[in-house]
Amino acid sequence: MSDLEKFFSDCTQIVDARLDKLVPTNETAPARLYDAVRWSVFAGGKRFRPALVLAVGTAFGCQEEKLLNAAAAVEMIHTYSLIHDDLPAMDDDDLRRGRATCHVKFDEATAILAGDILHTLAFQAIVNDKNLPAETRVKLISELANAAARMVDGQQLDLDGEGKKIALEDLEKIHRNKTGAMISASARSGAIIAEASGAELKAVTSYASKLGLLFQITDDLLDVTQTTEILGKTAGKDKRAEKATYPALYGIEETRKLAEKVHAEAINELKTIEIPTVVLCEIADFILERKS
Repeated sequence: MSDLEKFFSDCTQIVDARLDKLVPTNETAPARLYDAVRWSVFAGGKRFRPALVLAVGTAFGCQEEKLLNAAAAVEMIHTYSLIHDDLPAMDDDDLRRGRATCHVKFDEATAILAGDILHTLAFQAIVNDKNLPAETRVKLISELANAAARMVDGQQLDLDGEGKKIALEDLEKIHRNKTGAMISASARSGAIIAEASGAELKAVTSYASKLGLLFQITDDLLDVTQTTEILGKTAGKDKRAEKATYPALYGIEETRKLAEKVHAEAINELKTIEIPTVVLCEIADFILERKS
């Protein structure tokens, strides 16, 4: 196991433990709702966004305990978005993280409500975090609310772009909102909790913005180059839905070159701040080279 793999594994364990405390069990009524929530939250996944909160925060010397509720909150928002993305009215997918999507396992109405309650629980986790001063909690609420709103904007733009030929700048706008906003918010949250300076926060924001774009570029590539079994979700669905993607616009080889360019730009942003950046660089490497 590489150092980065161990880092992700450790993050998954501690974030899942915090999620287990923050997400009600099915002993809380209505039981079906919380069954659906926990089915989705604990379905696996890389916990990439909460790991980014922890990676940035600890790079600035912040104590892990101060970062955990924020890390759990971004995962709850991410999971809510996946539940809603998979609905028949959206991507209409039957498979997520290698098993049945929430609406398939339960039903559409319960899946909608599961997403709704996760969105609420995320902000509750921040509000109730006694490890952070009120001013920091307000900043985090603003950060995550703005990112979640941008994510929804991006989803609508993505739907509007289906079956159309769109310009590169429009494609980037979709992805900077739909995918990049929450990735940027995750990194920024770690820096905000760690009380990074204005210049440091600016550098982290630039790095995370590039990372978010890189994540979507590689996601587009995986959809057309990997199998459903490897991805844990239905492969090839972007093409079938005629979605606007980088491979559709550039082709596979040019998209790979673009990914390498954006990866290099992300790494360069880290050279402007004097903190340990090994893990943050390795995260960028991981996104560039990921297979699922």
